[in-house]
Amino acid sequence: MGIELTSYILRRERWLILGSMAVVITLAWTYTVHMAGHMPLSEATVSMPIVQPWTWTGGLTAFLMWSVMMVGMMLPTAAPWVLTLAGLTRKEEQTGLLTATGGFLIGYLTVWTGFSLAASLLQWMLHDYGLLSPWIGRVSSQPGAVVLILAGIYQWLPIKYACLKHCRSPLSFFLTSWRDGRFGAARMGMQHGLFCVGCCWTLMALSFVVGVMNLLWMAGITIFVFVDHVLPMGKWLSKGAGVALVIWGGWKIAG
Repeated sequence: MGIELTSYILRRERWLILGSMAVVITLAWTYTVHMAGHMPLSEATVSMPIVQPWTWTGGLTAFLMWSVMMVGMMLPTAAPWVLTLAGLTRKEEQTGLLTATGGFLIGYLTVWTGFSLAASLLQWMLHDYGLLSPWIGRVSSQPGAVVLILAGIYQWLPIKYACLKHCRSPLSFFLTSWRDGRFGAARMGMQHGLFCVGCCWTLMALSFVVGVMNLLWMAGITIFVFVDHVLPMGKWLSKGAGVALVIWGGWKIAG
């Protein structure tokens, strides 16, 4: 009876965690869709576009946009990690399950918030130097081709697969790098976040090629990253994507 009760409590807590994550992801995507709906579909929809330097308000808006985008796109990939952590925490009974998983997610999202800050500063710089479309956040064809080729090559580099190997092995990481307490969980979340950024940063950089608020691209990258991290075919999917990106970049240069 005790085992059944413990199993029931664990299942309930897991569903509570997943449900909470689903709510946050839904809110993030809702905000992103709302923001995208207030942007022109192309420069052609606006007469005589004038590029003006951003103010701090524009920079903060971009930072908020990137931060929310990263929550919506990357939080789903953290679900297997959170479930693994939940099982180990319940087994060890050293830290409250919600405290541990919450701390882990805070650490994880803190790293992606740092990435969002870097991305928004880059967008600010590109905008002010006239290298980025003022309306849809896209670089011109030739620089975009270079980004595509570099992103494709990165998919074949050893550092990409070192990060990918980590991202696909939550149990191994927790067993070898376990840290107790709320701050220990946050530290583990930050460690995982750094590997995750190392695995995915080039894919996120492609937003500057297709448009920063391109919802279809965002949805595709979200699915790609999840499959890349979770399913056995992920390694070969990355290699195939790398080849496709290089071909796409070469086509843009030739065109």
